Amino acid sequence: MRLTRSLPLMLLTTLALPLAAQAADVVRVPIPNSDFPIAAAVEVPAGKATIYVSGKVPAVADPSAPKDSVEAFGDTKTQTISVLTQIQKQLEGLGLGMKDVVKLQAFLVGGPETGGKMDFKGFMEGYTQFFGKEAKQMNLPARSAFQIAALGNPGMRIEIEVVAVRP
Repeated sequence: MRLTRSLPLMLLTTLALPLAAQAADVVRVPIPNSDFPIAAAVEVPAGKATIYVSGKVPAVADPSAPKDSVEAFGDTKTQTISVLTQIQKQLEGLGLGMKDVVKLQAFLVGGPETGGKMDFKGFMEGYTQFFGKEAKQMNLPARSAFQIAALGNPGMRIEIEVVAVRP
């Protein structure tokens, strides 16, 4: 008799646990005392699907420019906007948005126009059009930005890859 009463409760508990895990939200931990538009950390609860988007490079901005020149792809800001626009479209095709990005890695190349150093300011000018107060998109990702030696085309100044989570 006692087992008969417990069985529905056990069954209900077994069915509800996975739903409870899926109902938890992604937690974004801000950087203390900072308005820099990245998260210090992002916690993804169990049961969420993660989507790894391969690195994207900029589209050609000026087809009349030499194919391996910065003029063909634009400055770092232009290239950043180009890459993040491509990522945004890809995420939208998967039913997601930039608000679902939890991790972003940017690979920047310095060129003669910046004395061999990456153009972090130009990157940020493009980045903040998609993340942060200016973009009105406060689901900020954990982020890294690296300077690397080169990309596949000498005119390219940035490649970005992201990880998104399906809500």
